[in-house]
Order: sequence, then structure tokens, then C-alpha cells
Amino acid sequence: MGVVNVTPDSFSDGGLYLDPEAAIAHGADLVRDGADFLDVGGESTRPGAEEVGVEEELRRVVPAIAGLAGADAAISVDTSKAQVAEAALVVGASIVNDVTALRGDPGMAAVCAERRATVVLMHMAGSPRTMQEDPSYGDVVADVKAFLAARLEAAVAAGIAEERVWLDPGIGFGKTAGHNLELLRRLSELAELGRPLVVGTSRKSFIGRVDGSAATERLGGTIASSVLAAAEGATVLRVHDVAELAQALAVASAIVG
Repeated sequence: MGVVNVTPDSFSDGGLYLDPEAAIAHGADLVRDGADFLDVGGESTRPGAEEVGVEEELRRVVPAIAGLAGADAAISVDTSKAQVAEAALVVGASIVNDVTALRGDPGMAAVCAERRATVVLMHMAGSPRTMQEDPSYGDVVADVKAFLAARLEAAVAAGIAEERVWLDPGIGFGKTAGHNLELLRRLSELAELGRPLVVGTSRKSFIGRVDGSAATERLGGTIASSVLAAAEGATVLRVHDVAELAQALAVASAIVG
């Protein structure tokens, strides 16, 4: 899953693809590099990020998604707003990636059910603005697993078919570096929930905690964590650097046989 951030303030590529034509060209490049999905977002979810209004988010994402609708990849909209999700689904998206797991907007579940969208439910403690303020868990893997199981049940109760629900442990969302490493180490326990797992480690701060690298210098850590996540049960890997990860996965697969 290639990342297309149509934002001025994302933590590693903010402002690069704010223009719709730049976003469309970048998405096309990611597809050529091997992306099966494109995740288009108009609101940064980095730690401390401020909220974006509905109209501004629509202005950012709708032209980009419409322009990418003919690409040889399924389009995901990264939003927690029902109005944005519906507009994106109308112009060509088929997946809603909701970092609030349908808790952020009371209308989101109905939109996803009515539009028969695939939905990604992510674990996040708090909100992007507050999530890194002293996150704590009893057992982070057990706690995240219980949360995702409950949100899956809620989605199905709201009319979303279980086969259209994907789950995301939310690496970097309300977790310390130690929490993130433990989740990746025990990812197979989350795979026991029986739904596809989306994992996004790309350029995230826990990599920098390991080796001191800046966000733009974390390709090696992204590849290592993503390949190991795939080995532990991840189905979809959300990354900025698609070509490099595609090569790494191909080589790893050839070695494993």
C-alpha cells in the first residue's frame, strides 16, 4: 500500500504532493513501483497534528482520488470523517482507512456499510494530538487485540460485512518504541483474529529510537520491520518507498521458497 499524503504537514513528506497533479503523478509512480493499493490522505495523523476541517480535507483528497481512479490499484481514503469518506467513495475509492476505527464520526459506519466499502480499523490510544502523552498498557498486544476484536464486532453490528474489515495495530499511534517493537514481535497473535492485517512502520519514530536516524533516513528500518511483519502475518504493508520494499519482499520470498 503506497502512501499519498496530500498534506502540508505530514511528518516525512508534508507539502510534496499538496498539488493534485503532483499527488496523481506520485500515485502513478507508486503503482509502477508495485503498489497494489494507494492510501490517499488529506489530514496528517502525526503526533501533535491539528485537525483539518471537512471542506479543506475534501478539497485536498477528492481531486487526487478522482485522478487516480483509473490506476491499476485499489484506492483507499485515509480519513475519519464520514463526509470525506463518502465523497471519496463516489469518485473512485473502495477502501476507507479510519484511524479512529469508526469512533471519530457517528456517520462513518453507515457510509461504509451503504457503500460496501472495505474498512481498515486501527488501534489508537487518544487522538493524534494527545496519543503520545505517556501511553501505557498492561500487555500492549493483549490490549490491542481486545480493542480490535471489539471494533470488528461493532463494525459487523453496524452492517459492514466481516469480509470487508481489515485490522491495523496502529504502530506509532499512542505507543512507545517498546510497545511498537512488542507488537511487531508478536504480530501473529493479532493475526489470530482472522482478518487481514495492515501494518505501517514506514519512517516511523520507533526506528529512530533504535538507531538515532531522522525520518528521511529510515528506509533500512522500514524494510526490516515490514519484511518481518509480513513473516508474522501482515497482509498489507503501508509504505512510502514501494519499489524498495517490493524488491525486499521478492528476495525474502525467494529465499523462504
